Amino acid sequence: MTEQLEPMPTDWQRALAVVAHPDDLEYGCAAAVAGWTDDGRDITYLLATRGEAGIDTLEPERCAPLREQEQRASAAVVGVSKVEFLDHHDGVIEYGVGLRRDIAAAVRRHRPELVITMNHRDTWGGVAWNTPDHRAVGRATLDAAADAGNRWIFPELTEQGLDPWGGVRWVAVAGSSTPTHAVDATAGLERSVRSLLAHRTYIEVLTDEDPEAYCRTFLTGNAQASAERFGGRPAVMFELFAR
Repeated sequence: MTEQLEPMPTDWQRALAVVAHPDDLEYGCAAAVAGWTDDGRDITYLLATRGEAGIDTLEPERCAPLREQEQRASAAVVGVSKVEFLDHHDGVIEYGVGLRRDIAAAVRRHRPELVITMNHRDTWGGVAWNTPDHRAVGRATLDAAADAGNRWIFPELTEQGLDPWGGVRWVAVAGSSTPTHAVDATAGLERSVRSLLAHRTYIEVLTDEDPEAYCRTFLTGNAQASAERFGGRPAVMFELFAR
């Protein structure tokens, strides 16, 4: 029998989602976010870059504001109004104390109980290599969730008025090849399609398919593929690290 996934915890109110690029969350977990905001939970998006290197035919200085605009519109579709950017450089994000500090500062500022990020491992579970940006941001997020609660790590943040926050209870990794938990995607699935479709400039250069058909096929296919491990319900899967 296929091992069943546990439901994600529900006894939380605030979450911070930290990813590398515009569209990462829309490919990874927007259907879950839509359901959470429906329940009145407060979600903030934090993006390390503006995705300025993501479109070969568009110079970074023109691409960045366009992708930022599309990300804000995309987030609004699933009920997220707070979207922040760190201005690291797309494609060359480096894991290190600077990135950890930036994310820890955001954790202290927003005080989430749940932190969400994307797959931090070398591959997507096989021979499909993950990008360096995803790996760096995912690993730094897992580390920064702990950094944020230690007053002796990055004491300059305290001097800036950002007191330690040790209230992160879980870090949930979307896109993991070893998921442990899931969220029913039924209520948020249609909005997740529209949320990904809001990145139309990027989608149109990514595929020759009709953009809406592409988004719908990708997201519904993933949700349905997850259903066999979640009681037959379409789902968004996460690997959950308790703290």
